[in-house]
Amino acid sequence: MRERRAGVWELIVQLPRDPATAKTRQVSRSVHGTKREAQRALAALVAEVSAGKVTSSGETLGGLLQRWLDQKCEQLSPTTAREYRRLTRTLIEPALGSLPLRKVTTQRLDAFYAGLSRQRQLSASSVRQVHAVVRGALGQAVRWGWLPSNPAATASPPKQRRHEVTPPAMADTRGLLAAADAHDSEFGALLRVLAATGARRGEVCGLRWSDLGGATLSIRRSVAAVPGGTIEKDTKTHAARRIALDPSTLLVLAEHRRRMEVRAAACALPFDANGFVFTITADGSAPLHPDTVSAGFRRLCDKLGMTGVRLHDLRHLHATQLLAAGVPVRTVSGRLGHANAATTLNVYAHFLEASDQDAAAIIGGLLENPAEEDT
Repeated sequence: MRERRAGVWELIVQLPRDPATAKTRQVSRSVHGTKREAQRALAALVAEVSAGKVTSSGETLGGLLQRWLDQKCEQLSPTTAREYRRLTRTLIEPALGSLPLRKVTTQRLDAFYAGLSRQRQLSASSVRQVHAVVRGALGQAVRWGWLPSNPAATASPPKQRRHEVTPPAMADTRGLLAAADAHDSEFGALLRVLAATGARRGEVCGLRWSDLGGATLSIRRSVAAVPGGTIEKDTKTHAARRIALDPSTLLVLAEHRRRMEVRAAACALPFDANGFVFTITADGSAPLHPDTVSAGFRRLCDKLGMTGVRLHDLRHLHATQLLAAGVPVRTVSGRLGHANAATTLNVYAHFLEASDQDAAAIIGGLLENPAEEDT
């Protein structure tokens, strides 16, 4: 502690070595008042440093993000890792990358999120994805001892409003499947499987002929898009599931297999009974790219004049039709591959509310018209 001028004191406290660079640092503060007041301020500053409330790291947020991504991406799916890196490169680093960690505050993060919403016109969902990356990286900085606390933990990203699921009408879906089959029977078969099983597009692209057994289909893997091609990975919940197939879908798959066998023979190649069901090669050795499926679906919808319909809506259609027909939520959840039935309840809550109205009408009718008592 030293007096710079009358009534102005400079306080200097040595910090622990920077865990990132191993360099020593100091923290300096100026206080106004008497010598006794300056001594009390110095004691408080020493206590803050001892409690780890003052960071010694000179690392920037951008440097932290790169280190965290290098570690974290090994634990993420390829598509999620790619999206995290894109958000970091295009949104976070240009605005906050050069900011030292000690200057990353909750207030600054809230201003950053507000700017993404107002100036960049990002949706609440997109901003919350950015927040997830920032919070994850800063949380790792706390675990590494670079920060005393996570400023993103108390930040306020915009609340995400739940959008009600609006799948296409069943009549429109039938027309869509018929048009797909007439244009390209292989693509028509793929869309039929998507609608009949409620599976995700990557899961259907990852199907092999050995996954078909009797009247059931085993979903064990998924195909994900990565730079330069595709890779096989686990399902989203890292769990395999087996679901039943209806007779019509089984016939569609049987006809599709016959076409694949004819194609392989025409190319003088053996048919691989463990090859991919939907493939870009004659021998079934390579899967169809998920983005190719989505692009083909968009072109088909444009041709039919169906606007606002996404490939993923076939999955929603599957779920909502089953729920409307009274199929138990747990059964629907199992077919969709949700981690638990609570996820299904959350996504399709408004459809269950409609079923609840039907239930009320049924019980009301029974109360008004009781059956004859047994004698």
